[in-house]
Amino acid sequence: MDVSGLVWAGTLVALTAVLLVDLLIIGRRPHEPSVRESSLWVAFYVGLALLFGAGVWLTSGASSAGQFYTGWLTEYSLSVDNLFVFVIIMARFGVPRQYQQKVLLVGIVLALVMRGGFIAAGAALITQFSWVFYIFGAFLIYTAVNLARQGEPDEDEFSENVLIRWSRKALPISKDYDGAKLTTHVAGKRLFTPMLIVMIAIGTTDLIFALDSIPAIFGITQEPYLVFTANVFALMGLRQLYFLLGGLLDRLIYLSYGLAVVLGFIGVKLVLEALADNNLPFINGGEHVGWAPHIPIWLSLLVIIGTLGIATAASLIKSSRDRRRELVDARR
Repeated sequence: MDVSGLVWAGTLVALTAVLLVDLLIIGRRPHEPSVRESSLWVAFYVGLALLFGAGVWLTSGASSAGQFYTGWLTEYSLSVDNLFVFVIIMARFGVPRQYQQKVLLVGIVLALVMRGGFIAAGAALITQFSWVFYIFGAFLIYTAVNLARQGEPDEDEFSENVLIRWSRKALPISKDYDGAKLTTHVAGKRLFTPMLIVMIAIGTTDLIFALDSIPAIFGITQEPYLVFTANVFALMGLRQLYFLLGGLLDRLIYLSYGLAVVLGFIGVKLVLEALADNNLPFINGGEHVGWAPHIPIWLSLLVIIGTLGIATAASLIKSSRDRRRELVDARR
């Protein structure tokens, strides 16, 4: 896929403009969006992603479009899983609902910046060292195993990292929030508000998820343009999705297991591709491994959609049964 500098520039300008609209909306009127508002924004962003994929299909063919759609779906699913941690952080630090939009938007901007840096580094590594796929694949398989063991994150299991603990001790923090401000005045002294700690927690969470998502997308496509746009579109509308899903997030109890299967599948796919292009002297004498099969993009898309669909359906069925059982027990 040959992407000119002009196309890159146009894409960056268009995506930046969309992000600025989000910033202006929140800056002018911090609020908790209604279900209707959230639904319209989520539908708008999903529609943009679908249209963009159609444009890729028309200009670069079905293969590139399939890579974009598969990468976008994978990254979107990982972004939804990211929302679980955001919910825990918001609850843990008692962020008022009307100011949670600002926290989410800052988190999305940080995620974009971090992922952009990782994409550039990953593309450079892949160009120079094909064996990096072994590392990416092993990391994804390791992440998948851990995700399957841990299941969905729990607020009671949330532990503050070193940076958060240091910030609490080293910085003068007020007890109460002052709107969405990071600083406030108390008794004539300028203090940081708890909102700063929340931002630090969101930022470090974004860093961890970026480490997972970038190897996953490179397991689907090595085209930097598709990797970047799939990540951007996966993050668009995430704050509206946060309010739209609401309590539904708590019902997606098997989502992490579905994501574990997806990450494990992509990890195996990366290892197989590394074997097919092998040039490491201690593996097969430095020769390509002929038996390593190539997994086509259509099969990857089918596996990802099927796995996430089954995980979602199973989660909703299990949650509905549990709620009915609770109602029956309450009536006894």
